[in-house]
Amino acid sequence: MRRAALRGIALGALVLSGGGGVLAYRAGESSPFSVSGANAANDIQKITHVVVIMQENRSFDSYFGTYPGADGIPTKNGVPTVCVPDPRSSKCVAPYYDNQDVNKGGPHGQDNAQEDIAGGRMNGFIGQVEQANPGACAVADNPNCGSGSQPSDVMGYHDGRDIPNYWAYARNFVLQDHMFEPNASWSLPQHLFMVSEWSAYCLRPGQPMSCTNALQSPANPGGAGVTAKQRRQNKQRALRGLAPVQVKAPDYAWTDMTYLLNKQHVSWAYYVQAGTQPDCANAAMSCAPVQQNARTPGIWSPLPYFDTVKQDGQLTNIQDLSHFYAAAKSGTLPAVTWIAPSNVDSEHPPARVSMGQSYVTGLINAIMESPDWSSTAIFLSWDDWGGFYDHVTPPTVDQNGYGLRVPAMVISPYARAGYIDHQTFSHDVYNQFIEDDFLNRQRLDPKTDGRPDPRPDVRENASILGNLLSDFNFNQAPRPPLILPVNPKTNLVS
Repeated sequence: MRRAALRGIALGALVLSGGGGVLAYRAGESSPFSVSGANAANDIQKITHVVVIMQENRSFDSYFGTYPGADGIPTKNGVPTVCVPDPRSSKCVAPYYDNQDVNKGGPHGQDNAQEDIAGGRMNGFIGQVEQANPGACAVADNPNCGSGSQPSDVMGYHDGRDIPNYWAYARNFVLQDHMFEPNASWSLPQHLFMVSEWSAYCLRPGQPMSCTNALQSPANPGGAGVTAKQRRQNKQRALRGLAPVQVKAPDYAWTDMTYLLNKQHVSWAYYVQAGTQPDCANAAMSCAPVQQNARTPGIWSPLPYFDTVKQDGQLTNIQDLSHFYAAAKSGTLPAVTWIAPSNVDSEHPPARVSMGQSYVTGLINAIMESPDWSSTAIFLSWDDWGGFYDHVTPPTVDQNGYGLRVPAMVISPYARAGYIDHQTFSHDVYNQFIEDDFLNRQRLDPKTDGRPDPRPDVRENASILGNLLSDFNFNQAPRPPLILPVNPKTNLVS
């Protein structure tokens, strides 16, 4: 692993002014500096630690739809000019400010993504909530269904009064307003894309060429993969004193990022917060809690089921979140870090927005107070849209996506200040950056990576995908940390 090149830089505090932070220039303006392709390719080496923090289930418009300069909710004179039909009331519901700490969101599987996008009309959100909750939506006054005194909260949005720390990161670093989920589906496929650029179902263990594309239903880990039918069968078995039928563990035989990292002796870790999983199998709206920790593979921790991780003897790289804090404090972060939350801190409805913001702030503060801050790039995003409204039609790159827009930020001592990046991104770009930085641009390409599989394409090479180097200014002196309060004052209400 390359060692951090700039250990000796002093860390200080960046003072916020007017609640918004210190701006190098106005958000949305073109950058006052540029980096040539040749210089950028060399300067990326100043980043020796990449940390991917992946939260849960928020659309871009639901968190940054009113952020100045961003491609947010279309308005005229401050009034939204877009709306979504409520099939039950025959009304058209416009986006509205919602300061509830607990949101309900909507269904967010493959079919829901297709219906929400509605051929580019972006108007299926409320209808999908009502179809997912037919019993609840039969009640005359149910706000979640958009048929009561308040509209469905999939049309609600938060702003800087509710999520001041997230807006402070955007003001002081880089906000990306065209980041799309890589897959038009739910969390498990997204997390598979996050570590491998594909979501598949493998027919034969250990045989990558037996894997087939699976946008909605790759093999589910552990208890999360139990179907309703299997639950009924196991209940009957329990009544008869029989042991439950065990669900076969998935075998993810295709190639993932850790295979390339291991080949090049690049260190990595996947940190899991102990608790319960933030979502349900196949994106169901409700389910019994499923425990997760570093030793219980699950929807948000799929790497233990990848053959490469087991074959390379790297299962111990999947660790409890406490190890992340220890590594940050000692300045021993690995080159590549992924962090997965538990339910309570995930922001996945009905988890509290405030809890997720506090948790993320604690993670970022730990990095900023670390000796590794001066050589780190933090990529903060949300895994899917969670059923919440967004007005931008996702581009299509292949049969898997892209999915809907999600919030995303780049936080680094070399990140541009107050910059809004309008390039088209998906989470694929994180792996592209890791490959460019640590792997000499080696891609997860079955033709060249030495481990063929039948994935439909090489996502990192998509012509539409932007370049994260535009979000950095490697000519500037490394910027001091921005330490924010873990429990900021907000406008959120329970």
